[in-house]
Amino acid sequence: MRSRKKILDATLGLIGSAGFAGVNIAAVAAAAGVTRQTVYSIFGTREDLVSQAVAGLLAQVLGDIRARVDTASSPVEYIVELVVAGRAAIRDVPVLGALLHAGQGNPLFDPGMIARAKPVAHELLSPIVELEPALESRLDDIVEIALRLGMSVVIFDDEAVHTDDDLRRFLTRWLRPALTGSAPDHAGS
Repeated sequence: MRSRKKILDATLGLIGSAGFAGVNIAAVAAAAGVTRQTVYSIFGTREDLVSQAVAGLLAQVLGDIRARVDTASSPVEYIVELVVAGRAAIRDVPVLGALLHAGQGNPLFDPGMIARAKPVAHELLSPIVELEPALESRLDDIVEIALRLGMSVVIFDDEAVHTDDDLRRFLTRWLRPALTGSAPDHAGS
């Protein structure tokens, strides 16, 4: 178990310093102080190693994000705060920032990424049904749009929504009508 943690920590360290292209079994083994065979016996493949390392980090980060969204009083506020907190995590955690750079081995740009992300997004967004039970029948669609919108915000960060408050205003202006059926409020845009 101790070797597993050392290997995962070494993998995250390499991703943070060299990006996903800098992660290979030999480099991870050297950084962790174990043999390549140990890495292979625990993880099997480089892809499994990277996926498990990033998933473990995301689980930690998601705890912080959940603490921020737990105070939301409406589905719109919940989704807005989820996206704002997610972007903050990407900005603050170097390994997560590496996800924004297209390159070999980056799981964000793998063909099945959306399919793998949907269950996580569904779990993160399911509390909005408690806030507004009428949204239950539309939850899958809400997950789809929130996932794609959230990815867009972090990958294409731009001056128009660079601050958290600017991002909150933008998201609220367009998510409120999508979730409630009201017209967008263009004031303050």
